Amino acid sequence: FGQWMSSNEERPWRQDNLGVFGELPGDLMMWVLIASELLVFGAALIAFLAVRATDPAAFSADQALLDRTAGALNTIVLVTSGLCAGLAVVYREREQRSVARRWLFAAGVLGIVFLIVKSFEYAHKAELGIGIETSAFFTFYYLTTGFHALHVIAGIVILGVVAWADSVRNMEAAVSFWHMVDLIWVLLFPIIYLLR
Repeated sequence: FGQWMSSNEERPWRQDNLGVFGELPGDLMMWVLIASELLVFGAALIAFLAVRATDPAAFSADQALLDRTAGALNTIVLVTSGLCAGLAVVYREREQRSVARRWLFAAGVLGIVFLIVKSFEYAHKAELGIGIETSAFFTFYYLTTGFHALHVIAGIVILGVVAWADSVRNMEAAVSFWHMVDLIWVLLFPIIYLLR
């Protein structure tokens, strides 16, 4: 484990026997995790759409209670954080470790901003008496956005660990995970907040 976490020693890791998978940035197991998470969220969104089809009027009425401005703001925040994370890899590859760490820090701070905005959304819903059992729409809303928020928290922790153990491989793996978090939100936002 310690050797994997070493930031002082870069070892060749793209293996010929992995074929096209050897060209993925980061670590193959991170990509297995990313694929499995995308499948979980994809299944949740398909279930959401299927249940929505059974009662589109009720889903539209509940959807009108969402704060689209907050959702759009969070989309901008996460996409910007993805840019910061990507720049961290660029600067790490150039051996500019302190600059790379600052970009990781910026990505993490934007992740925290996302969570703050999301917590205000949840608090407002609670003030209105809206909870996970209010309706099928809000069950899906809380489950998918809550599960996503847990991924944001995990991503912030991963970015923090990688700022310390900052090999290019580690950074690529962490940033790949962070981009998955971005991608999931880019899918959740229009389907949950905007789709009529």
